[in-house]
Amino acid sequence: MRYWPTLLMVFVLAGLGLYLYVIELPQKESHERQDIADKKVLLFDQDTLSGLTIKTDRQEIAFARTPQQGWILTAPLKTEADQREVQNLIRALVTGTVTRVVEDRPTNLGPFGLDNPVTTITVVAGTARETFSIGDSGPLSSTLYVLRESDRKVLLTTLAPKDFVNKTVMTFRRKDILHVSQGDVERIRLTYPTTEIVLYQGQEKPKSKWKLRYPIEAEADQTEVRTLLFRLEDLRAQGIVDPGPERDALAKTLTLPKVKIAIHTTDGDQTVKLYQPSEAGGAAIAETSRDGPLYRVNAAVIKDLTKELFIFQDKRLLGIDYTDIAILSVKTLTEQYVLINQQNEWILEDRPAEKLDQQATDLFVSRVANVPAEERVIKQAGPLAPYGLVTPAAEFTATGRNGKIAGKLSIGSHADGLAYAMGQRIPGIFQIRADLLTQIPTKNELLAAKSEKAP
Repeated sequence: MRYWPTLLMVFVLAGLGLYLYVIELPQKESHERQDIADKKVLLFDQDTLSGLTIKTDRQEIAFARTPQQGWILTAPLKTEADQREVQNLIRALVTGTVTRVVEDRPTNLGPFGLDNPVTTITVVAGTARETFSIGDSGPLSSTLYVLRESDRKVLLTTLAPKDFVNKTVMTFRRKDILHVSQGDVERIRLTYPTTEIVLYQGQEKPKSKWKLRYPIEAEADQTEVRTLLFRLEDLRAQGIVDPGPERDALAKTLTLPKVKIAIHTTDGDQTVKLYQPSEAGGAAIAETSRDGPLYRVNAAVIKDLTKELFIFQDKRLLGIDYTDIAILSVKTLTEQYVLINQQNEWILEDRPAEKLDQQATDLFVSRVANVPAEERVIKQAGPLAPYGLVTPAAEFTATGRNGKIAGKLSIGSHADGLAYAMGQRIPGIFQIRADLLTQIPTKNELLAAKSEKAP
């Protein structure tokens, strides 16, 4: 009998726990969910949206969502949509919250700017539909009054005017003129009125390099080619002239393109021609097909995309990669020595038994191999005396692993941080940064013993 009070207490506690679990907790969760829902502007899940319409006093823009292309424009014309702009608008609706319900089923919408809304947005999710009327800004500039059609409530929301005001068809049209992904491009052909440049991606593994195929066969400046691809990726229309009388009239003013760019990828070829109807300035015109739209683009892209051959050439003057150098001969006005790469370790030709500072030697050889031309002075080497190249301040000769001379670099007179130079990779005389002249170590400075004594 003495266990009955304990058992009774156990049953009471169990019953209380069951009540909390079955009734109280679900009710609390339900209230929390309701509170969250009450604070949402858009009650649909973003992933379920299939249609969107934006209506102003000037136009109506309609979108549909497709499995292949994502969001597309369906009215006032059918074309590709700017996915980022459409997603930004939808994200603003999804993340927007209700600060408070101002009125429920109002009879006068004028005080909120909703009698003549700035924008009306309708979203579709399957068979469900919701419409929002966007009114005036609220007490704070970053808030808006919104009328939600389903419950006829005037809401003060955290929606920002910049996301919904002054949106036009041009805002939501795809403005990328080319579909370019750098990793997919295999060949680029630049055709100018008087010449042509062809760049292609080599097949070296694991990392291929861009090369020049025409008008010369040579290594390309990797940075310049990547910059060109970035420019093409960023080529965007500022205005679009669709097929019709206006397009036909504009097309008649276009004669010879400043540049024609053809891009070859595994998925096919793309071409764009760039014109500048007025030499005095104004917008340039881009054309991707004879029957397609014409695009107005910033005139500065003409300069960005019309480059001479020298810009795309590998401008490292020596003419051989650092890793391929087997012997480097160094000659200055005061000293001369030869460095030999023996089983990946540098030694001096006349003092092979003495250990060199490998890190310092590596750094020096790489500087010689990688010094680039900054400016071209003359295309073909002529008289050398005006540039101090008859008796150079420094001369470097590189021998490859096959025992043949593969690189030469001569540095002449210098001033204002630049020096005249000529090398084996590109014919002509150039200006380089004069830093290299102060970075040529003496024979003794390369010895490991000396560098170990230095603090």
